[in-house]
Amino acid sequence: MNSREINELRRRFSPDNTNLTCIRGCYVSGKKETVSLFRLPPVSLPEEEKEKYLSLFRKVLTGTPGKNLVSISFASADVGQSDEHRLLTALRDDALRDDDLAQVFFQRVTDGLDVEKGALILLAHDAYDVPFRGEDSGEVFHYIVCAICPVKLSRAALAYSAGDNLFHPCDPQWVVGAPEAGFVFPAFDERAANIYNALCYTRDTAGGNDGLLRAVFGAQPPMPADAQAHAFREILQETLGEECSLEVVQSVHEQLCERLAEQKHDREAPPPPVSAPQLRQALEVCGVPQEKAQAFEERCREEFGPGVDASAVNILDAKQFQVKAPGVVIRVDPDHRDLVETRVINGRRYILIRAEEGVEVNGVNVNILND
Repeated sequence: MNSREINELRRRFSPDNTNLTCIRGCYVSGKKETVSLFRLPPVSLPEEEKEKYLSLFRKVLTGTPGKNLVSISFASADVGQSDEHRLLTALRDDALRDDDLAQVFFQRVTDGLDVEKGALILLAHDAYDVPFRGEDSGEVFHYIVCAICPVKLSRAALAYSAGDNLFHPCDPQWVVGAPEAGFVFPAFDERAANIYNALCYTRDTAGGNDGLLRAVFGAQPPMPADAQAHAFREILQETLGEECSLEVVQSVHEQLCERLAEQKHDREAPPPPVSAPQLRQALEVCGVPQEKAQAFEERCREEFGPGVDASAVNILDAKQFQVKAPGVVIRVDPDHRDLVETRVINGRRYILIRAEEGVEVNGVNVNILND
């Protein structure tokens, strides 16, 4: 799903646009014991309560595609055949009416959860009449959305009492936090149902939801965004060795920024992937010896896979270019990364920043004097 399709679905979770037919919930304790099972008809909920539930589902469609929002693909042989795919399809087709199906799903999610204090598993069904050029298309997109939220004990506090116009201690309560994981099935690709894919949400880009993804989808979880970034940096350092210079890193940064810029202008494009051959070519342009550039490509294939490997949005922070040395951190606007260079002067290594004017130190304008 691209950004436009994600945003289109997210707008469904507002009081004026929603058409949820059913909301189901399961509250499990930190010991994975079921505390409560419930079913809610959205149309009869008080507006304030309905908005609270909608906001939790809306969060599942919030974040950076490729980083917080990733696609999970079912193998062709699993579609309609695996227990996981059959259960998800049955829940969608039945619009969450079957109690037994819902309990099987909640148990499967609970088995895959890593909870400490408790979690609220929310599941909803929506029927979206997909518009085409401002008119109803006649095609209804039926899907389910799941939000998995932590349940935590609030702190004891003072609360205002209108009866005596005073503040009194109030007892701690179990409250629901923002979702830490969730998914939409099937995916809304090209504004239609794609039963071969699901869109998964994770709040923590370091991962930690592997057990949940295996339990719900029976699929190998993708490498988390933070792990992709770490692996890329490690491969670059180890394979290039002494050739891993500031200029090389600048060039790679520039190549990745260009790919992200292309995707930013095309909201219908998926998160831009980066292939190992593209990065190898960028290294060779910088003068990196061919054998080291090839070694880099081979390591990338081993780490990320033989085809299109990593997501540019994961292995690069396009909003900053940072140079770090012991006791010093320099943050540079990526558009001006060429202002930074390294040089050896009288046998000592320096990081140089070209500065013509507008130099401040602790907020004070200073002049750079000639020797």
